[in-house]
Amino acid sequence: MQTKIQDLRKARKVTQSELADAVNVTRQTIISLENGKYNASLVLAHKVAQFFGVSIEDVFIFDKEDENL
Repeated sequence: MQTKIQDLRKARKVTQSELADAVNVTRQTIISLENGKYNASLVLAHKVAQFFGVSIEDVFIFDKEDENL
């Protein structure tokens, strides 16, 4: 799954570590999310969206392939 986390993070000048601390995960989890190697749980997706003050749909890009996850 693709995300806009990196774009949102850079626009707000937030490091991966700062975001990880804010949403209570490891920096490696943020890296994996940004690289599309990890799919966030609904709870984590909500925390990330809340951190940036946007909707989940503004952070995570869903497509047909994601329907089978």
